[in-house]
Amino acid sequence: MSKKDILVEISARHAHVTQKDLEILFGEGATLTPTKPLSQPGQFATAQKIDVVGSRNTLKCVTILGPVRSATQVEVAATEARTLGIKAPIRESGNVAGSAGATLIGPAGSIVIEEGVIVAKRHIHFSDVEAVEYNVQDKEVVMVKVSSDDRSLIFDDVVVRVHPNFKAAMHIDTDESNAAGISGEVMGEIIKK
Repeated sequence: MSKKDILVEISARHAHVTQKDLEILFGEGATLTPTKPLSQPGQFATAQKIDVVGSRNTLKCVTILGPVRSATQVEVAATEARTLGIKAPIRESGNVAGSAGATLIGPAGSIVIEEGVIVAKRHIHFSDVEAVEYNVQDKEVVMVKVSSDDRSLIFDDVVVRVHPNFKAAMHIDTDESNAAGISGEVMGEIIKK
């Protein structure tokens, strides 16, 4: 087994929307207002927030991430999906075919998506150059050890995602960060299988 450190970031619930859906939710001609850059180049949190409604409950003030996408998608932790009453599958971002649906409510309107609600599969982003440095390939599955004072653990089934525009960082959701007893950004140790 070989090991190498990676930045681990917590990805809280969020949404990605198409331009068409953005305008339904926020009004004709609406654009996303960046509030904070994210670790992945060109990605940003926005001032726009929506409510996500399931059969049992509502998640309020879910942040939309920019830029706009080719498909609308909502990423929640498994605990949040259960709270909503939604059976959201664990998927890689963008793989929404046959996933769960929900109602999305913005200040100007609402939409019902038949699919698009997922629990994001834990993953690591790498640029092509970083993938060579870390000796990993796109779609490879690795383990990552995260140390904390009381709840250190090893995440298995971490999928590697390689793209020229990515920057090295692992993303886990809030359920996973709570399980490891971590907050903010920490370093993890990649363990190749």
